Amino acid sequence: MNYKKRMSLLMLLDSIIVLGSVYVSYFILHPYFEIFTTKTLLISSVSLFIAHHVLANVFHLYKKAWSYASIGELWAIFKSVTFSVVITAIIQLAFFQDIYFRTLFIAWLLHILLIGGSRYVWIIFRNTYFKKQNIADYKRTLIIGAGSAGTMIARQLKTNHESKLYPVAFIDDDVKKHKLEIMGLPVLGGKEVIQEAVKLFNIDYIIIAIPSLKASKLKEIYSECSKTDAKTQSMPKIEDIMLGKVSVNQFKDVKVEDLLGREPVELDHNGILENICDKTILVTGAGGSIGSEICRQICKFQPNKIILLGHGENSIYTIDMELRQIYQKDIEIIPIIADIQDRDRIFEVMETYKPNVVYHAAAHKHVPLMEYNPKEAVKNNIFGTKNVAEAADTFKVDTMVLISSDKAVNPTNVMGATKRLAEMLIQNLNKYSRTKFVAVRFGNVLGSRGSVIPLFKKQIQAGKPITVTHPEMTRYFMTIPEASRLVIQAGSLAKGGEIFVLDMGSPVRIVDLAKNLIVLSGYSLNEIGIEYTGIRPGEKMYEELLNENEVHPKQIFPKIHIGKATGTEESILNDFINRIENIEANQVKKELFSIVFENREEVLSNA
Repeated sequence: MNYKKRMSLLMLLDSIIVLGSVYVSYFILHPYFEIFTTKTLLISSVSLFIAHHVLANVFHLYKKAWSYASIGELWAIFKSVTFSVVITAIIQLAFFQDIYFRTLFIAWLLHILLIGGSRYVWIIFRNTYFKKQNIADYKRTLIIGAGSAGTMIARQLKTNHESKLYPVAFIDDDVKKHKLEIMGLPVLGGKEVIQEAVKLFNIDYIIIAIPSLKASKLKEIYSECSKTDAKTQSMPKIEDIMLGKVSVNQFKDVKVEDLLGREPVELDHNGILENICDKTILVTGAGGSIGSEICRQICKFQPNKIILLGHGENSIYTIDMELRQIYQKDIEIIPIIADIQDRDRIFEVMETYKPNVVYHAAAHKHVPLMEYNPKEAVKNNIFGTKNVAEAADTFKVDTMVLISSDKAVNPTNVMGATKRLAEMLIQNLNKYSRTKFVAVRFGNVLGSRGSVIPLFKKQIQAGKPITVTHPEMTRYFMTIPEASRLVIQAGSLAKGGEIFVLDMGSPVRIVDLAKNLIVLSGYSLNEIGIEYTGIRPGEKMYEELLNENEVHPKQIFPKIHIGKATGTEESILNDFINRIENIEANQVKKELFSIVFENREEVLSNA
């Protein structure tokens, strides 16, 4: 039924109720009078009729969606009826110098009952007649969170007949709600009864309906949900619903990154704006997973130009097109195909565009692969960094931020050692340069190219067991947006020579990550197993973010630490760089470690 037909039908129904209630109330009090010719009755009914329809429009009574009626709709009826009766009483006083209180009271009572009742009779009829048939065909759903979001979900699932979910109960940690019913659904208890509730009510589906839930609490709840066979999803963010990006019943899968148990880093927006707004920004490795996210985050702070520098044309094309679709009118976007190992090209780019800030994300980062190709790791991660840093110094860049790794701490592999030397290189350069050189260290990035998550997902999709190197191996993890925000924040905090480290919480066992991903993918641990393959060349059992000599206990910014990492003698570093071309590949690792560690003899014997 369209709006006009619906409004006409409601107005007709209310007209019958208004006029009928006046006559009924008059007849109750004066059963033996000729009521249809009474002047009092005529004037009262006409004034009540007109007043009701005027006030019904004032209070939007005919625009209410009665399928979702609540106290607000009842309040609109009450105001419309009450004020129309008051107006009629005033008119009676003006015409007859008297008010027929008993007649008006009965008419008011009938209006409230009949107008309100007519709406709720429709709701009852609709919910009964159009009720989801064959409940057995629907997925029995447990809603976690009996607050406003949870009740909204329950209402939506009950009234949305296209949804294949049917709510049967709530779970909520608020003990005051336990054993009560909300929306006709029982509140069974807190998260500790999730497993029991799933068995008792034959639950197929679990919805986490607490949009403001902290990551640590989500991890606890999901831990209980994962012990059942029910599929678990969460409701979208309230702001996304309000902005119309998603509907209430568009549930999203719980992602591995949601289970890190750590709250996101809050940025100093004013400091970042001052560092980026209306400036020229250069990002190397702009097509990579970290580099591209840095570009996305930077564009939110309105730079004048952003230079996307990368070696792979496809990845640079992709991020270039993505940013142009959003920011082309506001930001000059310049894609540059260049290899950071090409010193002349890097100097040419710096001279042409004279960036204010450089974010150096280009690197070889795959640990086992670099063990087989140590010279290439040196060329890219050390020589490439040297080219970018010296070009930044030559053309007076304000700040250069090197993206480093937790593997640079007490490195046991080529990749980590090259990253540590890259840190040393910019620390040495910072001593005499006008450019502020800083490094940012973080752990493994979930979803980045070469990380374990894409590998695990491919293995699950192929129906093969997930391969984990060791059951006790742990790593620090963070999300791509977190890593990118840290890099941008470091640029605004830089004074020169620092190594910034994110407070990444507790390390995560790789095997626990694998188990969570299996369950999140809809499989049980019996369907997709886990195989242990042994530690690979260059891998550590446990990662560190700062070694004992680098630890600075005070946070320089919420969730961001600053390290006290020291450099090395510039002559030693330059000597290694000058000799690298003549060093055999199998000797590169020893030479790297001899510079990174103070105890050269011990390192050389163990490398």
